[in-house]
Amino acid sequence: MNTSWFEVANADEIPSPALLVYAERAQENIRRMITTIGDVNRLRPHIKTHKMPALVDAQLRAGITKFKCATIAEAEMAALSGAPDLLLAMQPVGPNIGRLIKLIGAFPKTRFSALVDNEAIARQLSAAAVAARVTINVFIDLDPGMHRSGIAIGPDAAALYKLIDQLPGLNAAGLHAYDGHIHEPDIDQRRQRCEEAFQPVAQLAADLNAPTVIVSGTPTFPFHAARKSVECSPGTTVLWDVGYEKFPDLDYLIAACVLTRVVSKPGPNLVCLDLGHKAVASENPQPRAHFPQIPDAKAVMHSEEHLVLETGAAPQVDIGQVFYAFPKHICPTVALYSDAVAVFDGRASERWPITARNRTLTL
Repeated sequence: MNTSWFEVANADEIPSPALLVYAERAQENIRRMITTIGDVNRLRPHIKTHKMPALVDAQLRAGITKFKCATIAEAEMAALSGAPDLLLAMQPVGPNIGRLIKLIGAFPKTRFSALVDNEAIARQLSAAAVAARVTINVFIDLDPGMHRSGIAIGPDAAALYKLIDQLPGLNAAGLHAYDGHIHEPDIDQRRQRCEEAFQPVAQLAADLNAPTVIVSGTPTFPFHAARKSVECSPGTTVLWDVGYEKFPDLDYLIAACVLTRVVSKPGPNLVCLDLGHKAVASENPQPRAHFPQIPDAKAVMHSEEHLVLETGAAPQVDIGQVFYAFPKHICPTVALYSDAVAVFDGRASERWPITARNRTLTL
């Protein structure tokens, strides 16, 4: 990693820790997403990575009209930006059914869709839609092998689709299959697993004459992008991260990092940064971030507000010195911050609210 492009000229003005988003690089990633798929009408990027109106707006300006989101708050944020088409990719349960109904009523210019993977929720959605006098577009959530959510691909899925097509207040809009379990670094192995997982989806879509099929996480995006009959929903492509650099065939730019400072030097070869669990995603084992300025850094302690690194460069490091940490997983890192510092042409220039990190906005 180059040790100059990420350095911010006015870093001394930024309190740490701070999430930085390099606006030009994010814009370039949006362009590359569109180039990968060729037809912007088949692109439905996931909002969950960035949760920012500024990046929804950037994608809208690039011609993207369809989005995927995980929460009602993300959907509301995108609708406020004028997104024409939004898929709620978390099956609505409990009070979220009512919130979805309110969302549909509050933003009549946006086409909302939801996922369903069982009959009980389909019937609850139908009843709520009928009571509100609205129609909900529903996709069957299929399980292509990840075993996180979705119905098994087969007769039960077909029966559920046909039921939804008959229930009042619902419109059977198609199929959804997220293959996030496919992430082999080797491109041939990844492609083969992608093909094997997709074939039953394609067969079911043909059997049902489903009008739309939504597929693809980020690692399988280029394979699905080549299928002219599907929509693709990559997410991490907008900001990228160190964890995804294991995919050499995916040509995207890291467009975000965390600015952190040395707050103490507790030992001869130790430096302590203000980069605790509350500042960088910590669900993965160490290393949870890469430090290009001190490539030999090894994490030896991580707590709520502190990260202690062991490095041979410690004697040359000053307390208060700025370092740039590149998270292994950018998506949950973004959600730790209320706003991001937008960097334009090497200078921190704006603050972008991370609006949808909140679980609720107004609905």
